[in-house]
Amino acid sequence: MSNQMWDEKYQGKELVWSADPNQFLPLAVTDLPVGKSLDLACGEGRNAIWLASQGWDSTAVDFSDVGLKKGQAIAENEGLTVNWVLSDVLTYHPDERFDLIIIFYVHLPSDQLDVIFKTSRELLTPGGKIVGVGHALRNLTDGVGGPQHPSILWEVSSMQDRLDGLDAVVVDERTRETEAGTAVDVYLEATAPR
Repeated sequence: MSNQMWDEKYQGKELVWSADPNQFLPLAVTDLPVGKSLDLACGEGRNAIWLASQGWDSTAVDFSDVGLKKGQAIAENEGLTVNWVLSDVLTYHPDERFDLIIIFYVHLPSDQLDVIFKTSRELLTPGGKIVGVGHALRNLTDGVGGPQHPSILWEVSSMQDRLDGLDAVVVDERTRETEAGTAVDVYLEATAPR
């Protein structure tokens, strides 16, 4: 989808996603010292906002100006500071490094997803952590919601390959309860060598 299509989607209702962080995020960062975080393809910024509320120096990147402005308004209303960056995640290359990078529900063709994970590995500080969640391919037959194009859904084996060179790699399928039923996701986390 183009940024214009996402802008239209975000204009259509108050919040497309919930205001709460993704259910996997709080547990994934429980044992991490607070530092600099990066939320790639943040949408309306719910995860970046939550990280800021936990004391993280939070940066949120998306190519939807409408989504970013909604997130910015929410953060300001809550008295939180988030660095909002309007950019395509495929071309985003900041000079800084991050202690935590989250990639949640980014569904793109394989070669584009490779670019995002390669860049993310390069942007991690030593000991920094990547956490990702995406709709699983198996969600098409055994779950609800999410994209219906098999080529952009996540699989355990291909996601493991994208974390090559990182330590403490965890990649597995997890279920998530939604109003429509049970969804099947691929969850991943990995740490950069120190």
